[in-house]
Amino acid sequence: MTRYLEIADRLAAELAGSAAGTRVASEPELADRFGVGRAAARSALQELERRLLVRRVQGAGTFVNSRIDYVISGSRPPSWHTTVEATGATPRTVLKSVDREGLPAAEAERLGREPGTLAHHVVRTRYIDGLLTGWGEEWIPVDVVPDLDLGLHAVDSVDLVLRQMGRVRPVRAWCRVSLELPPPRVLQELEVEPSTPVYLIESLSKDETTGAGLLCSGAWTRADAVRVIVELSETLTEEER
Repeated sequence: MTRYLEIADRLAAELAGSAAGTRVASEPELADRFGVGRAAARSALQELERRLLVRRVQGAGTFVNSRIDYVISGSRPPSWHTTVEATGATPRTVLKSVDREGLPAAEAERLGREPGTLAHHVVRTRYIDGLLTGWGEEWIPVDVVPDLDLGLHAVDSVDLVLRQMGRVRPVRAWCRVSLELPPPRVLQELEVEPSTPVYLIESLSKDETTGAGLLCSGAWTRADAVRVIVELSETLTEEER
């Protein structure tokens, strides 16, 4: 077996019982400990990162990683905050911008609106237990919640703002999950290497009562932070069959 894989296997066994956030030895420390060059030590850490066992934080070092099960289901609220909190983790979002813009064609079609319809364009970064997790964009027609921008400066959760200020009941109407190599802007926002695959979660929420489109989103999420689980309905109606 290649030496760096032997080192990675040894470290993986040692870190198995360590708490998330525990600091992992640096490249020079590993090189000294195992009597190898910096290249082998670096490759061992990269292998642990590939296995999603550790996470490198720019300017801070390498730490034992922890992932949550992010469950997407038609029976659960289409709320990122609620989904993360259900795992026992702590969610936080940072609002980058919220502007009023015309709906692009793709988002307009999903929402059942005319292209160019005035909508809130929300851009946010997401954190789980203080660690950068995701970056995404959301489109909400202005007539759904005219003062959405004010609400988001007071409350982190878009779902909660929709329910409280828009008096609607969002439900997940459509969702697509894929593992992609993100574009340069997303790479920069998520602080990941160009060759690192990232989840792209695209979603549409509608009002449970009226069926009107409420929110269309695209969220890039680090695979070392979450494991995406899609739950399908166990039973089908006669019409669905």
